[in-house]
Amino acid sequence: MLRTGWPRFRPLLTLFAWYLVAGLLLRAALWWSFGRVADVSDTGLYGALVAGVAADAVQGLYLFAPFVLVAWLLPDRVYRSTPMRLTVLAVSGLTLFGLTFLAAVEYFFFEEFDSRFNLVSVDYLLYPTEVVGDIWTAYPVVTVATIAAMLSIATVVLLRRPLLAGTQASTTLRARSAVFAVYALLLGTAIALVDKDSFTFSTNRVTNEIAANGAGSFFNALRTSEIDYHAFYATREPQANLQMLRTALAQGGGHFLDAGLDRAFPVRPDGLGRLNVVVVVSESFGAEFSRAWGGDRDWTPYFDAYSKQGLMFANMYASGTRTVRGLEAITASIPPIPSTSILHRPGNAGIANWGSVMRDLGYETSFFYGGYGQFDDMNAFFAGNGFEVADRRAIDGPVRFENIWGVADEDLYDLAMRRFDTLATSGKPFFAIIMNTSNHKPYTFRPGVPGVKPEGGGREAGVRYADYAQAYLLREAAKHRWFDDTLFVIVADHGARVYGREDIPLKTYRIPMLFYAPKYLAPGRVDTLTTQIDVAPTVLGLLGLPYSAPFFGQDVRHAPAKDRVAFFSHNHDVAIYRDGALAILGLKKSVKNMRYDAATDSYAPAPADPALDSLAVAYYQTAYDLFREHRYVPTPTALSRTHVARVGTQ
Repeated sequence: MLRTGWPRFRPLLTLFAWYLVAGLLLRAALWWSFGRVADVSDTGLYGALVAGVAADAVQGLYLFAPFVLVAWLLPDRVYRSTPMRLTVLAVSGLTLFGLTFLAAVEYFFFEEFDSRFNLVSVDYLLYPTEVVGDIWTAYPVVTVATIAAMLSIATVVLLRRPLLAGTQASTTLRARSAVFAVYALLLGTAIALVDKDSFTFSTNRVTNEIAANGAGSFFNALRTSEIDYHAFYATREPQANLQMLRTALAQGGGHFLDAGLDRAFPVRPDGLGRLNVVVVVSESFGAEFSRAWGGDRDWTPYFDAYSKQGLMFANMYASGTRTVRGLEAITASIPPIPSTSILHRPGNAGIANWGSVMRDLGYETSFFYGGYGQFDDMNAFFAGNGFEVADRRAIDGPVRFENIWGVADEDLYDLAMRRFDTLATSGKPFFAIIMNTSNHKPYTFRPGVPGVKPEGGGREAGVRYADYAQAYLLREAAKHRWFDDTLFVIVADHGARVYGREDIPLKTYRIPMLFYAPKYLAPGRVDTLTTQIDVAPTVLGLLGLPYSAPFFGQDVRHAPAKDRVAFFSHNHDVAIYRDGALAILGLKKSVKNMRYDAATDSYAPAPADPALDSLAVAYYQTAYDLFREHRYVPTPTALSRTHVARVGTQ
């Protein structure tokens, strides 16, 4: 029965075999270009090729399912017709073109993110205007598509005989059903027994990424982009988590107002007072580009010069690898909940955030973005949390330059300074978050910027322009009457890119942060471990203003330096770091422990660390629960007033 039925499926077997060969060639290219620098050995490559063939075979069962159904159900009268022969060749060509083009896309994605398709690819599909425009400008789309088309046509011509074999064979439904039953059994086995981790075999993250199937990785990311923490990650009893967190957060001072995390902080006599606060969140402005922060490149000469005039945070880390992760940490002082940023989650309006605290202190709060703020749901998030929002639409006149991501950073800063002039006349202090965009592919800039190529300068041009524009902001701001009473905070949203063999490659998360207020703040250096969730509490501590909030971050200038913790997210993994120890929480409730030597950027497996593992669960599970249950909200006014009254009677 199988013998008489299988000829109908021969074209599919041909495409299936081609798919496996193409996967092997892509893995060899990924290893040659990116695997060797990530210490993927020859043995690792062989393992990746073997595991990869298995991963591609499983994914092929899914991808070719529609073709299998057609081959099974169509009667001979239709399938053996001339129109069907032409259809088979055309569909085969389109399939080969799509898979070849997708292989090229995977290569470029790996170049950018050191990974197969992951949560970033899912997020990007939600914003096609910016992403498609960026891809069209930054990559040789037409060239790649042309090559893919030529290869596909040539392949169809070479394989036309096996591709047409099914249209020439006489079969019966019964015979075809026997073949389909074998396919259904294989597909059912794959569904029941094979998951994303079935082909993970190495301790080197990049080796496993090379072995993975790109389409499978994408659909897994799509399926798990917003998942229930309790179903997939390690958990503990909520009250035990809360008690552990209260003990950890109590080291940073403040007074707990209730049985939760709300803390009240009194006036600090040594505070700077009600200064304006302007936070510049700088796109992909990693520490690796700054000599002042120990980088091996000298691409930020202006920033490094200003660092000698301000307070630099030399041991600063980003929470994640996306802009939304940086914004959520800086704005909401919350650890990165696994999988998807709170900017992309429903229920993110009216949460506890820095802007709410500042408004309670009498500040006007604003968010500025150089592009269209519907991207990454930025406008909705900030507007929903009480910020005045100004994006590309707020700029009516001519601009120096713009590309698909937005206007030049200089134009964005001009917009912000005009608004600050207006706010300054009201007599109220202002608090603003400015998200710049220029340090991003396609790396195109206006002519005439010293050391910056208008086109073709790549990442170096992007970093140098961001550095130049930030200096422009500080230089121009000094001409305004509100400048002397303003604290500027410049901090990156994340590093340039995550790379390396480890699950959480910490070196790539290092970012600079600078506080600059020359009238009030003496030059200095803070070496205490700091992360983005600490920015708001640290600024508030520097100002010395009284406030209440349930923030997870700490004022690093006044909290003990010992036992400081940092939080990280990468794809589905989240981690906590303390004193060289790293605890990584992954899917399937896994917990992995590592030792990290920052001096050598090296890792070693470590035994379970119950205290650190429990602390990791306490932070991430509690953050998830509070947000999901709409309990991560500004401190109720009644609680704050009760604390003020209590302090006043002491």
